[in-house]
Amino acid sequence: MVPAHLGQGGLVTAEIEPGAGDTEPEGSTPLDEDEAGGLIPTHLTNRGQLNAWEQANITLAVDWLRDRRDQGSVFDPGFLNELHRRMFGNTWRWAGILRRKETTIGVAPHLIPEAVLNLVADTRHWIAKRTYPIDEIAARFHHRLVLIHPFPNGNGRHARLAADVLLESLGAQRFSWGSGDLNRDGNARSRYLHALREGDKGSIEALLAFVRT
Repeated sequence: MVPAHLGQGGLVTAEIEPGAGDTEPEGSTPLDEDEAGGLIPTHLTNRGQLNAWEQANITLAVDWLRDRRDQGSVFDPGFLNELHRRMFGNTWRWAGILRRKETTIGVAPHLIPEAVLNLVADTRHWIAKRTYPIDEIAARFHHRLVLIHPFPNGNGRHARLAADVLLESLGAQRFSWGSGDLNRDGNARSRYLHALREGDKGSIEALLAFVRT
């Protein structure tokens, strides 16, 4: 079963129609026509089916993380790309491929590789120097990765799972992420988005409070 914080992205393409009363979750990144055309399964007709398909895809990624024998880690940008591909590779042709177009959030596409390398280097430094407690390192890593927005979509789910991988590599438990479905509008998502926006302003306290509730 996929944890609530990793499921249901709520994307709608020209072929995938929203159900009655369905709206895009606040803060979601819309796909352009080319990206929407990258949908692999052709039999899906509504958002509920797409959500279920993505959740099944993410389940495979979670299983891969549990069973993998390689030494890949979040300190390797290639691993971060592979993690996204594992999460969405059965759903979107662009899974694991860095974003090539401007979005409403994120650095310019040509700056993504450098930004990810800088994040990895900073995270290694925080750990080596014990700059912050482990939870704060993972929260800051998560916030920066979301802010970079490396992929056309799925960045929030990807950055949450990547932060959990980082925590486990440091001997800590995964975050509870507000114990709610962050991919649907509601109290948990509102609190999460508020915490990320506070992080944009340089304050990490709200995100730290959120991730363990």
